[in-house]
Amino acid sequence: MKKDTITKELIKKIIIKDISKYILGIELDDIEFLNEEYQRIESRRADIVVKVQNEYILHLELQSSYDSKMAYRMCRYWLDIREVTNLPIKQYVINFSNKNMRNYIAEFGYNFNIINMKEIDCDILLNTNSPDAIVLSILCDFKDYNPIDVTSKILVKLKNMLQEEEFRKYFLILEEISGLRDLKEVVKEAEMRLMDITFEDYPSYEIGMEKGLQKGLQKGLQKGEERGKIKAFYELGFDIKEISKRVNKPEEEIITIIRS
Repeated sequence: MKKDTITKELIKKIIIKDISKYILGIELDDIEFLNEEYQRIESRRADIVVKVQNEYILHLELQSSYDSKMAYRMCRYWLDIREVTNLPIKQYVINFSNKNMRNYIAEFGYNFNIINMKEIDCDILLNTNSPDAIVLSILCDFKDYNPIDVTSKILVKLKNMLQEEEFRKYFLILEEISGLRDLKEVVKEAEMRLMDITFEDYPSYEIGMEKGLQKGLQKGLQKGEERGKIKAFYELGFDIKEISKRVNKPEEEIITIIRS
């Protein structure tokens, strides 16, 4: 599966309620994802189109790069949606890029809303109790904070509130969406910092893992023992392919080490 498809699908799952609630101020208690008739236009598809409480259509477009023709694209989407519904249409571009984009077409009297994620205070999402919102904070404004410090805080919060299986799922989501800001290496550094923490300071780290495994992982990482690191990742539930990527070794060698 292509990287962009994976990223957008993951974001779609976490973005609709949390961006709507914490950033747009819209509570989505009753939503219905709409079919392709609402989404299709020429060779493009709108990212997220939902009916909210049968009162209006909410269209969110996720944009990771600058598009000088974004206003025209949004206008075409609006016309496409209008063809199949008379409900009011609310449109937002969730902009992850470094540049601002025009949100109107003067000659048509048309406009829409743009939310620049890098202008949103990361604390708004980071200080919630929603793991989805906490993950999403990686895309917001870090203010004067060091990116690794913010990312470490995200991981620690998730680690302390989630079971291990859920934590692994959200960690992979964090890795994927961090690519929208070229922060994947920062996430990896924060991960290593997390593993160097004294595990006894975080009681919830014991969920789903034996204390001896935690100490073995910490010791193996500190000494840079590749074999210990590989086995620890395997015990933590990472699959062979993922371990291979993390330690930059062939899958066959990973399997041999695990079986030894």
